Amino acid sequence: MLSTAPIRAYLPASDVARARQFYEKTVGLTPREVYGEGVIYECGGVQVFLYLTPNAGTSKASQAYWQVQDVEAEVTELKRRGVKFEEYDIPGLTMKNSIGTGGGAKTAWFTDTEGNILAISQRI
Repeated sequence: MLSTAPIRAYLPASDVARARQFYEKTVGLTPREVYGEGVIYECGGVQVFLYLTPNAGTSKASQAYWQVQDVEAEVTELKRRGVKFEEYDIPGLTMKNSIGTGGGAKTAWFTDTEGNILAISQRI
């Protein structure tokens, strides 16, 4: 049954070398395995597959998010590393210092080099 099988996230990239630089040097991920034309990362015990596709960056929705304990600290660190965060005007969401609060969470969104929208989020 799928409810007991591990699920893995995909991160599409039109330029895997460029995306690897972003994820490894800027975000700080460590590759676990090179697989085909892509690379597998492990985050909190879950695998993420960065893979080559011409369709990277075409989704207008978030691809994935990291659930963190302290979103303010993560945003500060990622900004220090050069990550630029998105600002959204969404009803019910209050934005302050690149962090949106609403719906029971504090969340910050950023876009990778491939145009994928990612987030870091803290439940409140």
